[in-house]
Amino acid sequence: MNDQKRSLRRISPAQVIALGFLLIILAGTGLLMLPAASRDGCSVPFLNALFTATSATCVTGLVVYDTWSHWTLFGQAVILTLIQVGGLGFVTIAVFINLLSGKKIGLRQRFLMRESIGLPQMSGVLRATGFLLRWTFTFEGIGAVLLALRFIPRFGFWEGLWYGVFHSISAFCNAGFDLMGQTAPFSSVTGWVGDPIVNLTLILLILVGGLGFVVWLDLYRNGRRWHRYRLQTKLVLTTTAVLLAVPFVLLYFLELRRDVWAGLSAGERFWGALFHTVTPRTAGFNTLDYGLFSEPSLLLTIVLMLIGGAPGSTAGGMKMTTLAAVFLSVRSVLRRRDDVEVFGRRLESAALGQATVLITLYLGLSLCGGAAISALENVPLIAALFEASSAVATVGLSLGLTPQLGAISKLILIFLMYLGRIGGLTLLSALAGSAKTSPGRLPQEQIIIG
Repeated sequence: MNDQKRSLRRISPAQVIALGFLLIILAGTGLLMLPAASRDGCSVPFLNALFTATSATCVTGLVVYDTWSHWTLFGQAVILTLIQVGGLGFVTIAVFINLLSGKKIGLRQRFLMRESIGLPQMSGVLRATGFLLRWTFTFEGIGAVLLALRFIPRFGFWEGLWYGVFHSISAFCNAGFDLMGQTAPFSSVTGWVGDPIVNLTLILLILVGGLGFVVWLDLYRNGRRWHRYRLQTKLVLTTTAVLLAVPFVLLYFLELRRDVWAGLSAGERFWGALFHTVTPRTAGFNTLDYGLFSEPSLLLTIVLMLIGGAPGSTAGGMKMTTLAAVFLSVRSVLRRRDDVEVFGRRLESAALGQATVLITLYLGLSLCGGAAISALENVPLIAALFEASSAVATVGLSLGLTPQLGAISKLILIFLMYLGRIGGLTLLSALAGSAKTSPGRLPQEQIIIG
């Protein structure tokens, strides 16, 4: 028993997170294979159940079955539970359960909690956890009420209330699962393209969930005092503003002026452009049919999907701070500066190295996954890249390709979703184990770049 405890202590936090998500996925797969989970009363194939459980736990939203048409209330509840656990992180949920039961939280659990939500220090980790959970349920509750006000008149009280809860949690956790298949299978929220309440509620839930819990704490403690914010908060808020403004202008004035969207009113164009500026990072809902988008707009969406949200948030992708670090590094090189500086601070070289690794990893996985799916399924490369990028960035947007994929292509997407949720650096750290220091340093020699 002591040997087992010592072995468990030797597992790194990254390995605990990777294994924890894997166990949750397998448990969800077993539950979704139960006959009670399917409307036809039959057990779904293992691969399809695994795909759905992975997509829900990794808060992605890619589906092989329409969620409303195929899954019973029990199956939908399993999916929603996996979304909530996957969005907050299983470590957060485990700590919450221990706190409710009055159990003492040890140092290792606190360290795991810090790693899970991305806190910069150990002190105050339990208070931060309580803050995170309290505001998560508050935002989800408010969102559920607002959405239910719109859904109840169309679907009835109990079903409309359930729809409100389901879509609020799915939006806040950036999952993208929906129950609108009652209107039309795989339709997402296209029936609400011009509804201000539904659009604004989902947009705000997606944005708040994607800001990151460290940013929440900073905003809560410092209010509107910009000068007191952490550098991460300033970078996240600035990058968010840029990624809202620029894609909105491009979509509204270029994409939605095409003849194919002639049937949309001015209000629907506005909400459609705003919604599709937000949802690729990384929610997975859509109010417009992506099959009608031009290839430049699809490429823009792929870029937004790969960028994702903020570190320590419910969103996926390589993260906004990664993009900001690389952009600032490029600016520094062009200005012939030795240090990368912004907002009166200097970025550490380790952060720049990690940003380079993440961009390389996400681009490589997206390109390789897209090329493999395109070759296996004999589909256009842009469509395969769209699905692969959606998977690795845990977005869930689709051109309708996923339900038609073969077994190998589904396994590729499962791997990409899993990797995208636990994070590239976490997986690399889990595989590499503990860091090893070298007793000496090799001689340095210059090379020519460019």
